[in-house]
Amino acid sequence: MDNLDQFLDHALREDIGDGDHTSKACIPDNIKGSAHLLIKDHGILAGVTVAQKVFEKIDKELRFALYFEDGNPVQPGDIVFDIQGNARSILLGERLALNIMQHMSGIATQTKEYVNQVKGLKTIILDTRKTTPGMRFLDKEAVRIGGGENHRMGLYDMIMIKDNHIDYLGSIEDAINAVTRYLKEYHKSLHIVIEARDMENVHRILDHGGINRIMFDNFSLEDTREAVRIIDGRFETESSGRITLENVRAYALCGVDYISIGALTHQIKSLDMSLKAVVK
Repeated sequence: MDNLDQFLDHALREDIGDGDHTSKACIPDNIKGSAHLLIKDHGILAGVTVAQKVFEKIDKELRFALYFEDGNPVQPGDIVFDIQGNARSILLGERLALNIMQHMSGIATQTKEYVNQVKGLKTIILDTRKTTPGMRFLDKEAVRIGGGENHRMGLYDMIMIKDNHIDYLGSIEDAINAVTRYLKEYHKSLHIVIEARDMENVHRILDHGGINRIMFDNFSLEDTREAVRIIDGRFETESSGRITLENVRAYALCGVDYISIGALTHQIKSLDMSLKAVVK
């Protein structure tokens, strides 16, 4: 909640500055108004609770009637909520609320498409750190709303040994040993994931051990199937890189536990919606 409050405070300052001069010029400060949020696209709704918080921050006297919740499917013509109260207050929150909801709903919608592709299989769809700076907690919440799970929130809550770590240190074995020493020295208990670039890497990781999950980076389907076979449940498995809606089920059918997809959060189409004044 602290993250959300800080984010919204910053976003409102960024947008409002020293005031909404258009509304001040056009609308007397005592005018009451109504508006509703209109959906113009098919998708999964996300961010409505955040939008409500936007309007509460601006004016606690605004009345909010909610008809759809986060995670609900929506279609063109649906009215997500009605809002009533001071017209200037409604206009102050309009763009920020829409920006958040359109963005989060786009992520949730795309995530749901990937999740549907692996339905009935054990594979879990994960996001990555390829998120909007300052909005990671919202991006990742949208992934959860869409049915996916979060890989890690940041650099602090998982050990993830990638190609650059290995290249800087010199070898897979040295990287794993360094991580093991570090965790012991600082009394930390973190999940250890290591990236494998080819089958030779997989064999070396298996021979050395000391990790929790092996991530197959840009593996072909053939190599993924073989890697899962030889790992044989000794460690968790994850596919990453070049995963699309067209091939995600094929990779899941290889038997991997997880598939991480950066496109869930950094290659999205925002869901179309608008906040329309209701004039009687």
